[in-house]
Amino acid sequence: MKSEAQNPQLQTPAIHNAQPWNAGARAAFDLETTGRNSRAARIVTASIVVLAADGSVEVEHEWLADPGVEIPAEAAEVHGITTEKARSEGRPAGEVVGEVASTLQDLFDRGVPVVAFNASYDFTVMAAECARHGISQLTRFPVLDPYVINKQVERFRKGKRTLGALCEQYGVILTDAHSSGADALAAAQLLDAMVTRFPELDRPAAHLHHNQIDWSAAQAADFQSYLRRTKPTAVVEGDWPVLLPHDAGQAGF
Repeated sequence: MKSEAQNPQLQTPAIHNAQPWNAGARAAFDLETTGRNSRAARIVTASIVVLAADGSVEVEHEWLADPGVEIPAEAAEVHGITTEKARSEGRPAGEVVGEVASTLQDLFDRGVPVVAFNASYDFTVMAAECARHGISQLTRFPVLDPYVINKQVERFRKGKRTLGALCEQYGVILTDAHSSGADALAAAQLLDAMVTRFPELDRPAAHLHHNQIDWSAAQAADFQSYLRRTKPTAVVEGDWPVLLPHDAGQAGF
């Protein structure tokens, strides 16, 4: 497998490139963590996969972290990493967070779009971890989220919108689900499949990024309105690609 320096296709043009997002290199990003609360969860595994314009995998990065806290049994059942395994084989959390952040920021700096399924979860975990370890926050631009995009283009789709369910619908093979590397690659392949069905998605990454900010806010507002029919105080957050911090001390998100 070639390094980025050996691949001229990965020397991506500036962020304001007017080409469609899939005309050049793109990357995919996924985390497996200690829990569902994105502001409190710690990273257990992280993967970044860089793909060439034709969708072939050019570079893969994988990390296993010792999160510094117990990994709940329910989380370990999902991704297969126990506290004991993380402590014996994982690297210190601060080192892993720093390397993941540096790799992502390098991609963003070069205008490489980063695909992340349900991006507001992964990037909120990253934001909290960066704040926790004194690491600079990411620019998080441009990001492409098949979850938000699918809710926009298939508003009345019935059934689950999990990565697995959407991959099955679009004919994307997802092997070893809930491993960060497999999930990251599947998210990128899912978006490739979606654009063939919805050609309106064949636009520059920067445009889609800004679209998704509006789409996510509208989707959350609609769902909140629905929930408030029976739960008047229900709140659905629509910030994207990162949730705003609840703690004023974490305002650096």
